Amino acid sequence: MLNLKNIVLKISNYKYLLLFTLALGVTNCKKETSTESFSIGIISDCQYCDCDIRFVGGADRYYRKAPQRLHNAVAELNKHDLKFTIHLGDFIDQDFKSFDSINPIWDKLKSKSYHVLGNHDFSVADSLKNKVPNKMGLTNRYYSFELNNWKFIVLDGNNVSLYGAPTTKKLKEAEELLAEVTKDSLLYAKFYNGALGSEQLTWVKTELENAKTNNLNVCFFNHFPASPMTKLNFWDKDAFLTLVKDYDNVKLYLNGHDHAGAYDEVNGVHYVTFKGMVDTENTNTFASIKFTKDSAFVQGYGREENRRLKLK
Repeated sequence: MLNLKNIVLKISNYKYLLLFTLALGVTNCKKETSTESFSIGIISDCQYCDCDIRFVGGADRYYRKAPQRLHNAVAELNKHDLKFTIHLGDFIDQDFKSFDSINPIWDKLKSKSYHVLGNHDFSVADSLKNKVPNKMGLTNRYYSFELNNWKFIVLDGNNVSLYGAPTTKKLKEAEELLAEVTKDSLLYAKFYNGALGSEQLTWVKTELENAKTNNLNVCFFNHFPASPMTKLNFWDKDAFLTLVKDYDNVKLYLNGHDHAGAYDEVNGVHYVTFKGMVDTENTNTFASIKFTKDSAFVQGYGREENRRLKLK
């Protein structure tokens, strides 16, 4: 005859054993959470071509040294646990064939890798301009991705430009924007700069709303600086700055283009311009960034300096 008391006791013991086992499994399961720190790699303006040394923008540019410098940067970054590495534009200086010399070096990165489009990346034959993004592994000229509690937004400051606009409509918009900033005598009214354009700015707003809804911090990547004021800003930077001012989750804006480097802070957003790899005779420059709960720590190599960017 079955003992009802013993059956109840066995069921009870099994329930506690099951709960203990589940708890133990949760305890031993390592889960990446939004508060965990992570690191990324940063390189800007590799700007390779098989060209003689030229003095540009206040410094000599050693184009033929770029492949070795990129190789050294990749070797160092591969020693570290990086979630991704991004190049901030001007991967080449000119000539479509230049990509074939440095893409194999870039492909040796152990981390995921991303590209920002720069103005010199379009210094190729007109018939090849539409092939540049694909040559750099891009399916979209501007895009975003998420990691932990961050949304990374990669902008295309050439999307509306005189040299890299993908459509006639955007070329016309570029001509109108350049005429406007020229009329206003703005410092950055230069033919070699570009703009995001109305279509991309609308997309940025959608991305920012999405990040706000999902409680994500935002980091922008672009080739062109938004701040401080310089002759190298993108033409519609004021429209961009007005847009991001309404989103306190925007924390960082990282760019290249100005090879000397720069820093500014506006409304709690850190604007960092990374130095150009192609510059100077004997020194390299690149960086890694460690993201923590309250800071982004820039570890500079070569000419790039260390920074602590406190996240407010």
